[in-house]
Amino acid sequence: MDGASAPAAGGNEAADWKIGVDIGGTFIDFCALETRSGRMASLKVLTTPDEPGAELMTGLALLAEREGLDPAAVSRFVHGTTVGINTIIQRKGVRLALVTNAGFEDVIELARLRMPDTYSLFCARPDQLISRDLVFGIPARLRADGTETLAPDLTALAAAVDAAKAKGAKGIIVSFLHAWRDGRQEAAVKAEIARLAPELFTFTSSEVWPVIREYERTTTAILNGYVHPRVSDYLAALERRLAASGVPATAMLTKTNGGVMTAAEGRHACVHMLLSGTASGVIGAAWLARQAGETRVLTLDIGGTSADFALIVDGEAQFGTGELIGEFPLYIPSVSVSSIGVGGGSIAGVDAHGVLRVGPESAGSVPGPACYGKGGDRATVTDAMVVCGWLGHSDMAYGRLRMDAGLAREAVSRLALALGRPVEETAQAILDVAVSEMLVEVEKLASRTGVDLREFTLMPFGGGGPMLGTFLARELGMARVMAPRRPGVVSALGGLVADLRGDFIRTLFADLSAGLLPSLRGVVSALADEGCRWLAAQGHDGAIDLQLSADMRYAGQSYEIEVALRPEWLEAGDAAAIAAAFHDTHQRLYDFHDPEGRIEIVNIRLSAIGAGPKLTFPDADEVDAPAAPERAIAVFTGRTTERIGLYRRDGLRPGGRFAGPAVVAQEDTTVAIPSGAMVHVDRHLNLHLTFAE
Repeated sequence: MDGASAPAAGGNEAADWKIGVDIGGTFIDFCALETRSGRMASLKVLTTPDEPGAELMTGLALLAEREGLDPAAVSRFVHGTTVGINTIIQRKGVRLALVTNAGFEDVIELARLRMPDTYSLFCARPDQLISRDLVFGIPARLRADGTETLAPDLTALAAAVDAAKAKGAKGIIVSFLHAWRDGRQEAAVKAEIARLAPELFTFTSSEVWPVIREYERTTTAILNGYVHPRVSDYLAALERRLAASGVPATAMLTKTNGGVMTAAEGRHACVHMLLSGTASGVIGAAWLARQAGETRVLTLDIGGTSADFALIVDGEAQFGTGELIGEFPLYIPSVSVSSIGVGGGSIAGVDAHGVLRVGPESAGSVPGPACYGKGGDRATVTDAMVVCGWLGHSDMAYGRLRMDAGLAREAVSRLALALGRPVEETAQAILDVAVSEMLVEVEKLASRTGVDLREFTLMPFGGGGPMLGTFLARELGMARVMAPRRPGVVSALGGLVADLRGDFIRTLFADLSAGLLPSLRGVVSALADEGCRWLAAQGHDGAIDLQLSADMRYAGQSYEIEVALRPEWLEAGDAAAIAAAFHDTHQRLYDFHDPEGRIEIVNIRLSAIGAGPKLTFPDADEVDAPAAPERAIAVFTGRTTERIGLYRRDGLRPGGRFAGPAVVAQEDTTVAIPSGAMVHVDRHLNLHLTFAE
């Protein structure tokens, strides 16, 4: 990722910088491209949890100092952040009230009458983000067909607003039955709340995500409102900081669906950027996979706090709904990512039964792992890597971190004493536990999606992915691993290459028939108009790609599956083609379909996509030759200490080959290569590992 192919800069041609930024739990990553010369720069800076966003200015100053970045020459700035999801996980959001129909005050408590873990006797539902005493029911009712049978009682609403204010609410969510059919009741109540209490912000369920099923619609609106003040303040500060630093580019945000939107929109459409960082990483990985010719990839993004997994099939990220945000499901389209609380900063400890545990508690950036020398004294996964010798042979984070092996050993030694084991064996046990916890989560993902991971290539990235990814691949029986040139900044790269993408939905809830097609065409036309207007509002004036799908089911089923639709089917009124597509999809997913079954279309979905910048990286002819290590280092490889080769990533050339065990050190991460792996450097400087069968 050292450069990107572009015309050479002319003598008087002005510089043009595009910057992608991703904030994680420990580091903020920068990926900056100067498009005139094709030069790529990357950087990592420790986060500042007490002042989110301050590290952004530090990074821009360093890019100016080291790379000659001129802030005035930045034409694209895309930012991924964890502010929203961390607000939910840490439960530091705003105090909210909910106004709903009288008699339906328990909508969020009842949810779907399912426990988070069906098979656990100790499972309990999480406390809701809105306490029961802040849920107010008022007389109001729409029928399922959208006709109003009872107008909202404004006297009851006024009493509810007064009670909410008395209890300290700062915002109100309005969610009524059947508002997916007609949002005018909710809009009228919102307008009345604005008149009664202009100091309170209000969101309605129909404006956030107008989908059938009151619980899903309500909880999505609640998530949006819960993080709104914190996200809005953060983004306003971001825009002020960028303006003060002289950056003229409109601030953009990576979205949960893998696209981008303006920061101005993100200030109220907060729910659409809750998973921005994780989604951006998958988009960046998919771009790298296509460049390298890899069509089936399992991504592994390990940061300081968590490990995230996703599948890339035919070079494209996979999408879904119902992703968990902390303990709460999110019902908007999102890049499908599975997460577990194991990362480089995950703390290892011994429980009351004398069993070694790793995570989910993390040392974060403050105080960080013991080896950082910033006050941390509890053993982490990173400390275990240092003690075993895989890590610590060069400065990390672009020279901003120097590993202290002595402090790492002290931290692991305390665990070793508790376990009655040698220090190196204890460090190895920490790594084994971390990998085994990831393995369980990945196998769940494979089971849910019905894939054989032996047919996939593992792509580890993030600061910790290349450190542990190769060991996970070996445990999963995967024969191939691809480590990108700059794994530590793949999520930031994802922001650079992402498209503008807006998702829109309408609930139809009707039987599929030839007579439905005219109204279906009308719904699609309205969605297309909305999508085009959205892209125009984002500043897009180029080509537009409209992708259409439907949530469909057999009558009587309680769940739907998403089926891609072709515009020509609608134009021709070909209901049979739509039915056939549904049958085929149902057969592929469940090995069953009913050709005579009655089919219902529940939702129509449309994604409006404006293509992002087309970037390509330089390549070079491969020269098949053995790569030479810089020196030999001592590494505890599981059972014994061995002398193995240390390679510098900057010294590897296309076509280079070598065998594991080995360590490849670079500025943003370290690639640990176990024995039995053969390594090949491709023409883009990616490392391809192949394990002998």
